[in-house]
Amino acid sequence: MKLKSLTGIIIIVCAVILVTTNFTTFSVQGKGNENEKLQFNSDGKYKIVQFNDIQDDEDVDSRTIELMNTVLDDQNPDIAILNGDMLTAEIDTAEEVKQALDTIAQPMEDRGIQWAVTFGNHDEDHTPKTGLDETDMLEIYMSYEHNVNKPGPKDVTGTGNTNLVINNSKNTDPAFNIWLFDSGRYAPDEVAGQNFDGYQTWDWLRHDQVEWYSETSEKLEQTTGHKVPSLAFMHIPLPEFENMWYASPSDRTEESHQKAVEKHNIVGEKNECVCTGPFNSGMFAAMLERGDVKGVFSGHDHINTFVGDYYGIKLGYAGSTGFGSYGLGGEENDRLRGARVFNLDENAEDVLVDTKMLFAEDFGIQ
Repeated sequence: MKLKSLTGIIIIVCAVILVTTNFTTFSVQGKGNENEKLQFNSDGKYKIVQFNDIQDDEDVDSRTIELMNTVLDDQNPDIAILNGDMLTAEIDTAEEVKQALDTIAQPMEDRGIQWAVTFGNHDEDHTPKTGLDETDMLEIYMSYEHNVNKPGPKDVTGTGNTNLVINNSKNTDPAFNIWLFDSGRYAPDEVAGQNFDGYQTWDWLRHDQVEWYSETSEKLEQTTGHKVPSLAFMHIPLPEFENMWYASPSDRTEESHQKAVEKHNIVGEKNECVCTGPFNSGMFAAMLERGDVKGVFSGHDHINTFVGDYYGIKLGYAGSTGFGSYGLGGEENDRLRGARVFNLDENAEDVLVDTKMLFAEDFGIQ
């Protein structure tokens, strides 16, 4: 009996050690991201860099990391937003996921730059093999010293929906806000017995996400006594991106686009569809009504880089950062690889002063 009891105890202890080891490897105890305060610099300026669609496996293309390093050194931003599709389906193990995330985090971590992520439609493509879903990956992201992601509200669709308040240079009042949305992955096979043949089949923001945004925006205004200007980042673009490009919901001609260029001050390229979901969930209308969001920026469509002003809210893309994902094809395949930069000034009327694309080829990266 004593031998059996001892054997049982040893088995239990070994099991506990195994479980604890696995949890320590891929989970995070919490480093207190809430203590990572965001604040305008003493000159009242603040800079954001957006990286999109790194979309690679554990052996991230060296040119992607070179581009990230070069942009960060050139711009010295205050925060970097990695706006979805960091990973691909070609990852086979949980260890390889961690390896990929370590590589992606390194440019910001080495420089002490704060950063955050949103999730895209490809980030869970590896999950059936690796066993790590968005919740697991968010925990890993949050374990890095300079990451400022938060778990997000419970009972709201998606992972990591949150807002990041940036205080003014005196640290006395919120001067700006960053919204991070999980725009989902793919539409279900069918709804109400009807499939989506003939429709675009990416995901859409759910009504509870729209409600969460509106309620949080209102609470922020009540707390501060004023609307806090903001930018919103989500991987999959809103349907309004397409309407803005043509200044029409139905007329899809070059003539209508030329009218849109003047009407909506559009700059940049559109080389593929605005690949959005089959439903418009009303997020743009909610933002228009609240009046705090100054711009919505996406990725997803790697070879679109345009931005315009759609009834007071900028709608725009950042081209693909990742050299491992698809590009224009042919000799110009990598021409639009890059990052988007946002310059903020707490003394400007809308705080957002300007935004522009930086391209890898401008730095000699190809």
